[in-house]
Amino acid sequence: MIILRDHPLYNLNTFGIKAIANYFTELTSAEEMKELLHHESYKTMPKLILGGGSNLLLIQENINGLVLKNSIHGISKVKEDRDYVYVRAGAGESWHGLVSYCLQHNYAGVENLSLIPGNVGAAPMQNIGAYGVELKDVFSELEALNINDLKMEIFNSAQCRFGYRESVFKHELKDRYIITSVTLRLNKVPRFNTSYGAITQELESMGVQEVSIAAISAAVCNIRRSKLPDPAKIGNAGSFFKNPEVKTEKYNALKSVFPSIVGYPLENGNTKLAAGWLIEQCGWKGKIIGNAGVHKLQALVLINNGNASGKEIYELSRQILDSVLEKFGVTLEREVNIY
Repeated sequence: MIILRDHPLYNLNTFGIKAIANYFTELTSAEEMKELLHHESYKTMPKLILGGGSNLLLIQENINGLVLKNSIHGISKVKEDRDYVYVRAGAGESWHGLVSYCLQHNYAGVENLSLIPGNVGAAPMQNIGAYGVELKDVFSELEALNINDLKMEIFNSAQCRFGYRESVFKHELKDRYIITSVTLRLNKVPRFNTSYGAITQELESMGVQEVSIAAISAAVCNIRRSKLPDPAKIGNAGSFFKNPEVKTEKYNALKSVFPSIVGYPLENGNTKLAAGWLIEQCGWKGKIIGNAGVHKLQALVLINNGNASGKEIYELSRQILDSVLEKFGVTLEREVNIY
């Protein structure tokens, strides 16, 4: 393995932040990771595990310690039963690459999650979701390396404690494990989910006569491309904020003052608000401050409008949080990881 000093991370995070890693390495197997982490020089050194860099905001100009890029690859079918096929993917595979593999083999369940940026290893950390589907709906298990004792461990869905853009790896087990592979349980017979968002309308505009997982994936890709900026052209990390959950009494009170407020009833009796709507009502959509800004088509997306630092983007997010709290009495949470 090669350890690099003072390595630029500009091309390794989708915001395009010009941070520098004091130490950097890219590893392609769990065995390499064990070897590295067993080395006395790196045992106690602070570590940042990097995947696709798509859900990350670097606010430090110099990352003290070791940045380890997880580049474990490989996708394969590991087993099947009457109803399901189980597919394992290395944590370093791109998420959309895995979706494409499933589509090619007619394995159903992840088509609504098409074109989500980032790598497979980050998917369970965030419990990624889109258009009515979350990772937990197709999750079987993951394998992870315990950084402390260097043992491999298996986590099932219950042990991951998935929530809305949440898992145990963002809280109690944060920075204690490196996810090396994820296994999905996919349907042999598709169960189409087209009720969320504009999928049905997009399928109609595409002239689709017979719904398929490929058609749903294409519709989702079309919708995402129409709303979200390409990180290769405009630095961003996708949705920067979570949709907040409030008591239904709070939602009703807000609706009496703001009749057009967007809310979705939840099974627990609460209501989920559309963070993008709240931000837009505060006047942020399309607003540019210095080198940072809010995307003109989607208020949930913060952008690097030129040569923004991570601190500039973070400060913009703070101002947005403050304005939403002042106007609506609702506290937004950042979805991206801040480092």
